[in-house]
Amino acid sequence: MADTTASGGEKGIGAHLGGHLRENGMLIALVAIVLFFYVVLQIVPQNPVDFLSAQNITNLFLQNSYVIIMALGMLLVIVAGHIDLSIGSVVGFTGAVAAVLTVNMGWPVIAVVPTCLLIGAAIGAAQGYWIAYWRIPSFIVTLAGMLVFRGLTLWLLNGQNVGPFPKTFQSLSTGFIPDAFGVDKPNVTALVIVALAAAIVIFIGWRARNRDAEFGMTPEPIVMFLARNIIVAAALMFVGYKLATFRGLPNVVIILGLLTVLYAFFTESTTTGRRVYALGGNEKAAKLSGINTDRLVFLTFCNMGVLASLAGMIVAARLNSSTPKAGVGFELDVIAAVFIGGASMTGGSGKIIGVVVGALIMGVMNNGMSILGIGIDYQQVIKGLVLLAAVIFDVYNKNK
Repeated sequence: MADTTASGGEKGIGAHLGGHLRENGMLIALVAIVLFFYVVLQIVPQNPVDFLSAQNITNLFLQNSYVIIMALGMLLVIVAGHIDLSIGSVVGFTGAVAAVLTVNMGWPVIAVVPTCLLIGAAIGAAQGYWIAYWRIPSFIVTLAGMLVFRGLTLWLLNGQNVGPFPKTFQSLSTGFIPDAFGVDKPNVTALVIVALAAAIVIFIGWRARNRDAEFGMTPEPIVMFLARNIIVAAALMFVGYKLATFRGLPNVVIILGLLTVLYAFFTESTTTGRRVYALGGNEKAAKLSGINTDRLVFLTFCNMGVLASLAGMIVAARLNSSTPKAGVGFELDVIAAVFIGGASMTGGSGKIIGVVVGALIMGVMNNGMSILGIGIDYQQVIKGLVLLAAVIFDVYNKNK
């Protein structure tokens, strides 16, 4: 029989692509969607638009930061075999608390931010307690939470908008990193940070590839590794240059980058992170192996509450006010981003990078369709079909 692997024990490119179809497919889909909107918007006769302009890329991050932030936490919840339907209401509630403390009571921002994060943790703990220790289905508990915190938001705001926020609070979402080198345009600090980020991505990928080889696993073909990392690094540098020529890196991009690295490290390189995956894969087996599964479930919901609170403050800062309807429908975008990014609906699988890509796909689609003038009705239909296709693809792969 002919040898189907490359020299050195590596898989052939075709075999690797087949074994990692979902991961590679999502990245290819993101690139294809970006190129599609770029070309289509260039040839719109009445009003050509540069989809890859610095301003639009900045808006893309500012408009979708909350989805990516909450998707990081939702991945852990879904990997553990649960769901959280309350995050949209928690976003609205914590944004309302921030408005009341900042605008009505005059609290300093340095006190408001940790207070809201603690409130988010308490909300997650309250819901996680009933789910983890009383075995009440997460769907029911978080559905109740969605109603409770939406009502509390209306009560707290008395049905009215509260704002505006001070500049320091607004900078959570709308602020930009100043240029430490004093050049301003292009923002050299932004270029340096993005270059370091690209180098870190390549280093982490190379380290993971070597670790696979050390443990006797077949490493990714070097051609695939180089091609993927060159594309990712080039994309990062392109986006970084565009942002550097506009207003620099938004503060929220720094927050997203730090959270992505932190959660990627947690899920891939820590014992607790691997135990969450074991819990979602087979809870009984995980418990028999000595894992405290109840505590893990409890902690995943605490974590989700903290991230929803952070997203709530960022949304309020971007709107410069807290509104009773803030966060409505956010849970649907977040859950869709997680499933599109490769998480399994049965739990036990999914990657942080995949979730970020899934959230970016949702964000690019929203942004592109809005610029094209596609109505919200058709947008909902298209996003629903994309989500359905992602889940069907997951089921097909599992059956295969």
